[in-house]
Amino acid sequence: MKKIQFIFLIIFFIVPRAYSALDVTISQGKVEPTPIAITNFFGNNNNANEAGNVLRKIISNNLTNSGLFYTVDEELYIQSDNLVNKVPRFEDWKIIKAQFLLSGDVSETEQGFSVRIRLYDVFAAQEIKAVKMSIPNKDLLRRLGHKISDLVYERITGEGGYFDTRIVYISEVGPLDQRVKRLAIMDQDGHSESHKFLTNGKNLVLTPRFAPNNQTITYMEYENNLPRVYIYNLKTGVREIVGDFPGMTFAPRFSPDSKKIVMSFTDPKTANTEIYIMDLNTRVINRLTNDPGIDTSPSFSPDGNKIVFNSDRGGYPQLYTMNLDGKNIKRISRGKGVYGNPVWSPRGDQIAFAKLTQGSFHIGIMDTNGMNERVVVKDFSLESPAWSPNGRYLIFHRQKRSKEDGTGGQTSIHFIDITGYNERIIPTPRDGSDPAWSPLL
Repeated sequence: MKKIQFIFLIIFFIVPRAYSALDVTISQGKVEPTPIAITNFFGNNNNANEAGNVLRKIISNNLTNSGLFYTVDEELYIQSDNLVNKVPRFEDWKIIKAQFLLSGDVSETEQGFSVRIRLYDVFAAQEIKAVKMSIPNKDLLRRLGHKISDLVYERITGEGGYFDTRIVYISEVGPLDQRVKRLAIMDQDGHSESHKFLTNGKNLVLTPRFAPNNQTITYMEYENNLPRVYIYNLKTGVREIVGDFPGMTFAPRFSPDSKKIVMSFTDPKTANTEIYIMDLNTRVINRLTNDPGIDTSPSFSPDGNKIVFNSDRGGYPQLYTMNLDGKNIKRISRGKGVYGNPVWSPRGDQIAFAKLTQGSFHIGIMDTNGMNERVVVKDFSLESPAWSPNGRYLIFHRQKRSKEDGTGGQTSIHFIDITGYNERIIPTPRDGSDPAWSPLL
């Protein structure tokens, strides 16, 4: 992957005073989005005007896709001049019911592009954010648009942003019995310009996982019918093999410090599927579980002190937690059905999972002690939940029913608020499955 050089000069024109987070209203499972007006990003020449239009579109799409905002129709704007250097006429924006106002301008310089933005609370008639950023070339406009979107989102909602992130997934094409699966990566919005294939499709690849350092992923690849685990460096494009693990069905997950991986595979001596932890520096492997049942799908807590996994040691697959040394194993799921794919929220307060019950698949969340289990979405086939870095959203993949002639069965990647609101498809050039969400870049 091409090395990215990013220059951010963040300058606060004012010191914003304390500001309360956005009060989100949820009624009957629906979030009422907050209206925000986004003016033209005026440029000092044609190139800068073009860059401003790109930035404005990216920001508007990001905020709208979050489900927490909607962009006020530009045709309603009464004031249309550059508001970076002047105070807006707040009454003009109140009339069209804009609660927030974002204004910006772009200057092309010898060093690249310089962008200024100002964010206003219309009802309070005050500026709440003023920032200046710089990039060396147009290739980084999308990154810049995502960065600005995060700043706006964070300032208004009080939550961390998630727009300047990537999604790695498995791209699929071909008949169900001859699927070509390639490792692919894209921006969180699925924009075609951000899409890139990382493998050539010669071998089957499965279950990619991001490292917290954001520059590496693990994934599993079948070569000569042997499952191998690889670490892929996204910055250099270099991959290295971690090892051959017979009986492995899911790729490992990284520890929060990216120094360890946790995984499950079948011990050839006992034929038991157990959970193991590997130190990536020494490549020493330690077994954490020892039970006749199948223990699999481990995931670290964000503080690195606990692991959640699923096991059929109680008769059918349920979710369990344990300490990092394999001790203090506790069952946390109590509902009916078969549980799998547990993954700890970045906030540390919830666990997402997939569950099969009453003939349908559910994506759900529960507290880390198993309380307050709640279904987010259900359908014929749903798998692989993954958290946004702010813990507000989930992505997962959905598969359609296949037909008797073997056609159908398409897979797609979906986005949803953990309230169960605002589900949408993330566009991919081909079918997509097994998504994983990066930390903030």
